[in-house]
Amino acid sequence: MPRIPSLARALIAGVTLLGVLGPLAACDAQTSETARSGTSGKPRPITPVAGCAKGWTDPSDRSADRRPARCAPGAPAPKPLKKHTKVVVSASTLTAEYLAPLRIGMAKGEFREENLDVEVKLLPTPDALPLLAKGDVDVQYAAPEAGVLNGIRQGFDIRWVAGNFTPAPGSKSGFWARLTQGETAEEVSLRNHTVGTLIGKGSVIMYPMEKVLSAHRADVDSVRFQQLGPTEVLTSLKNGGVDAAWLLDPVWREVDGHAGYAFLGGQPRGEPLGGLLFGPDLLTKDPDAGVAFLRAYIRTVNTYFAGDYKKDKAFLDDLGEALKTEPETLAAVPSLRMDWEIRHGTVERLQKAYAAAGVTEGDPLPEDEIVDRSFYAEAVGHRP
Repeated sequence: MPRIPSLARALIAGVTLLGVLGPLAACDAQTSETARSGTSGKPRPITPVAGCAKGWTDPSDRSADRRPARCAPGAPAPKPLKKHTKVVVSASTLTAEYLAPLRIGMAKGEFREENLDVEVKLLPTPDALPLLAKGDVDVQYAAPEAGVLNGIRQGFDIRWVAGNFTPAPGSKSGFWARLTQGETAEEVSLRNHTVGTLIGKGSVIMYPMEKVLSAHRADVDSVRFQQLGPTEVLTSLKNGGVDAAWLLDPVWREVDGHAGYAFLGGQPRGEPLGGLLFGPDLLTKDPDAGVAFLRAYIRTVNTYFAGDYKKDKAFLDDLGEALKTEPETLAAVPSLRMDWEIRHGTVERLQKAYAAAGVTEGDPLPEDEIVDRSFYAEAVGHRP
């Protein structure tokens, strides 16, 4: 591989902390032939970027076999900011594989190539959300969960600006159920079952989970959700504390192939459900830094995560070091399909799931009040 130099507490945050911060000015998130204007009011021209002729896909395409957008390795090339700029990123974990482009980009100096000094802070989503809205945090690596949307509805100047990943074929990260003797996956009824999750009804997994429940004669009102810690979910499923649970990589490997457990479904294959959220500093005060940040992030994906990155043993060692995880553990599950784009309609589907779960109020927000594709459009030189 080439080496180029260089989610229940989320609802609480979105509701209870709003009164502390007060309304914040919303910003224009429209994607057009020019990117967001920032504080200058002047349009930002989008020009072609070398190596990124295939750096964009049709946002309406959600097919499971969709190939994510990709530029050539090393593209888009760095365009260092004139002023050295610090960017503070929050994440609720530092070891999850979906964070790999951020962690590898930092380790390989891709952000330094843009004259960015990136600092990552370990913060739970509810704690980071008001800091993002105030500008104390510039980027939140999270998802448009119910708390985020409630915050935007009340005036938080936040946008979802880039996706993160979609599962690879062969991944069984998702909804697992304990079977009774002689029961098959097709026969499972989840009605009146207890479901273990990390965040609860305010998480983006409510969207794919709602589909699984419907396919197994249940809905969000006919199951009991139990919020569990990361180390408790699998244990609770095994000892009967819960009847079903959402298991992440690589935890699901512990029950895969074992009698008495069934995989019922996971995240949609062609649709990222999380990624990068920008606050007001990068959205409007310094959009140059916002584009530079995504340029480095996208370049990292294109250079190190273009395909099955776990086939490269040397890189797998680098990845293990960056994520503080044993390479053997990372190799036990398929490579993720890193995907910086955001699909059309995702936030509409998420809002329907949140409404069904009773964790949001009011009319659904239009997409352009939640999503801003203009930053990665400018980074890869695409004119929608």
